[in-house]
This record gives sequence, C-alpha cells and structure tokens, in this order.
Amino acid sequence: MANHKSALKRIRNSEVKRLRNRYQHKTTRNAIKKLKLAEKSEAQTMMPNVFSMIDKLAKRNIIHANKAANLKSKLAKHVAAL
Repeated sequence: MANHKSALKRIRNSEVKRLRNRYQHKTTRNAIKKLKLAEKSEAQTMMPNVFSMIDKLAKRNIIHANKAANLKSKLAKHVAAL
C-alpha cells in the first residue's frame, strides 16, 4: 500500500485514466467492427467519424501512431473494395 498522500492520489488518478482509456478504446473497436459490416454508402458516411476516433486514440497515446495509420489504411481499402 502507498505510504504518501501523493502516491495515493496517483493511484486514484491512474485508475480513472485507465478506465477512460479502456472505454475510448473499446468504443473505437466497436465502431470499426460496425464499419466493416456496413454497406458501402453507410460505410462511407461512417468513415470520417471512425478515422477521427482512431486519430484521437493515437494522439492520447492509447494506441501507437503507426497502428492508427495501419488501421485507417486497412479500413480505407475495405470501404473502397465494397
């Protein structure tokens, strides 16, 4: 157990941030799945929102920037092939 007041605060903050990151990552993954299952016209309208979500994850270091680029590339290819 933590012995300092600041360490206790750090534990509380870490937990809040962990839960927020987990929620955002899961929400983005669900949006990606929906995009993959959508029809072409619907997928094209969803794509900017999903790309924005992926970019936000990368900006906040929840996922690596290269992973974000790879995801966006694969999704763009998928939508173009529909």
